[in-house]
Amino acid sequence: MFSANDFIPTAYSHSIEKGNFEWSSPSNIALVKYWGKKDSQIPANPSVSFTLNNCKTITKLAFDKKQNQDTFSFDLLFEGKPKEDFKPKIQQFFERVLVYLPFLKDYHFTIDTQNTFPHSSGIASSASGMAALAMNLMSLEKALNPEMTNDYFYHKASFLARLGSGSACRSVKGEVVVWGNHNNIQGSSDLFGVAFPKAIHENFKNFQDSILLVDKGEKQVSSSVGHNLMNGHPFAERRFKQAHENLDKLISVFESGNLEEFITIVESEALTLHSMMMTSIPYFILMKPNTLQIINAIWKYRNETKIPVCFTLDAGANVHVLYPETVKETVLQFIKDELVGYCQNGQYLCDQIGIGSQSLID
Repeated sequence: MFSANDFIPTAYSHSIEKGNFEWSSPSNIALVKYWGKKDSQIPANPSVSFTLNNCKTITKLAFDKKQNQDTFSFDLLFEGKPKEDFKPKIQQFFERVLVYLPFLKDYHFTIDTQNTFPHSSGIASSASGMAALAMNLMSLEKALNPEMTNDYFYHKASFLARLGSGSACRSVKGEVVVWGNHNNIQGSSDLFGVAFPKAIHENFKNFQDSILLVDKGEKQVSSSVGHNLMNGHPFAERRFKQAHENLDKLISVFESGNLEEFITIVESEALTLHSMMMTSIPYFILMKPNTLQIINAIWKYRNETKIPVCFTLDAGANVHVLYPETVKETVLQFIKDELVGYCQNGQYLCDQIGIGSQSLID
């Protein structure tokens, strides 16, 4: 078992003056939701997610050794242009991870990042963005310490990504990723995400996720504020227990391929997440009227056709429509015929399960 101290390096065997790396990291969608956290971005309950394939962040990291090693030094570009309002989050991240990456003050960094999905589309980019940055920084550390094992590389990348954005640790590796200690999942940890350790039933191979963009506006409440509202929440302890129970159920579902049980768990988790928001103090509603219209249309369609399509939600109004690849054409036609009208400007994105972060430099 890893502890946080295992990620503090002692000394580096090599030195490097300048260079660059480039990584892509995907977004992910939680099936069992993480909502509520302890100090140091430790989750109050375990979660499990599908890693996406198309919705990702691509980040280039260039670095040059500098003389003054007293402060962090970096430029941040978004789609090739300076993005000053992103810098405080990167500064905070560097401060948080300095003990684990002691070389950070040795270099001037140029971080050039872009998303494959539209900016301000309502798709959370913090998970993919922080994961991509963590992968690049780990590539630099591996250059300084070439003896590093792949296992250590990916565990530490996920560990670092978590310190930037909790769910980012689920965007590093694996089609299905578990984050948070769970007794019945070998290797699971509060410190980083791990690929689901057992084979997944064929029913879930290339599982599809069509993301219906109901509201592309800025979040009403930040994730940090939302998570903190679980402190003292009247239903918090029962919710944390429920997450463990639902993760246990999904273990057998992933093995058996039981789509009916999968749908029940995933939709219940989505509605529970929003129920926790609606019963916190202060309380808030992130679903929009069109979110509910889509949910009801999916329920009606599934009941009439028996096609195994379901929904999940993140902490917002957009709807993720999940379904097996075998019914892709039929469900996409349903989306075009009945659901597009509820999307802002008729926009939706088509995605599917992916494999995680990838280096774009050989």
